[in-house]
Amino acid sequence: MGLFKYKYDDLFNPTLQALHALGGSASVPEIEEEVSKILNLSEEEINEIHRGSITKISYRLAWSRNYLKRFGLLENSSRGVWALTSNGYKTKSVDKEEIKKKVKIIDQERKFKDEKISEEEPTNEISEYNWQEKLLDILQNMPPDKFERLCQRVLRESGFVNVEVTGRTGDGGIDGKGVFRLGGVLSFHVIFQCKRYKGSISPSLIRDFRGAMVGRADKGLFITTGSYTREARKEAQRDGAPPIDLLDGFQFAEKLKELGLGVDIFKVEKVELKQDWFTNF
Repeated sequence: MGLFKYKYDDLFNPTLQALHALGGSASVPEIEEEVSKILNLSEEEINEIHRGSITKISYRLAWSRNYLKRFGLLENSSRGVWALTSNGYKTKSVDKEEIKKKVKIIDQERKFKDEKISEEEPTNEISEYNWQEKLLDILQNMPPDKFERLCQRVLRESGFVNVEVTGRTGDGGIDGKGVFRLGGVLSFHVIFQCKRYKGSISPSLIRDFRGAMVGRADKGLFITTGSYTREARKEAQRDGAPPIDLLDGFQFAEKLKELGLGVDIFKVEKVELKQDWFTNF
């Protein structure tokens, strides 16, 4: 069964508690971190993989937020920030059976109106896991040099200049360097490492990368097709140490989608008839 034994409905109340503790709104990583503290999860439980590069806690929390949103307690923005609704602010805990019963009724009502939905209609966050995982599978099977050139292209498209791929062995994991210009006035020298990975990046890899970057750049950027352990994320932002920005597999997939690199987006047109409109004639 695995170490992480919490089902999505077991996470309804921890999710609510996390958002209340975080001031009513938070990003997905912030929610995951707070829920991990509330449940006192071990590193092994947090890092256990569901499939591909997504962890069990990430996947099940996504379903938990989905149900709480449809119940009217949560809302989310296009930037991936989740927030309590007015009813959510008033609600400290819920009965998970009541939530599931109400969502089932909502689904039945929508089916009655001939709206095509699945038995458990996912939010965009969940439905996107399918294409992201397929994309990550492609990336993880790319030759190392081609993946490095893809990262170079992504950085150039994101506003970096003078981006070079070094790929030298024995260079502390440094795969390239570039300059990021901010507003055409300020510039930051950045070195990066790109790692095709299916598991979770450990803090030791972050420390090794930082050791290689000290004195050579203003910032470091670590890109992976996998994920990062909680301790790795803490290490990247450790007080007193040069900060390292982290881009995990799902964030990299979203960046490719945003830039239109190897990912096309098709919008489906939906036509509805306003039958009452014709009664006016």
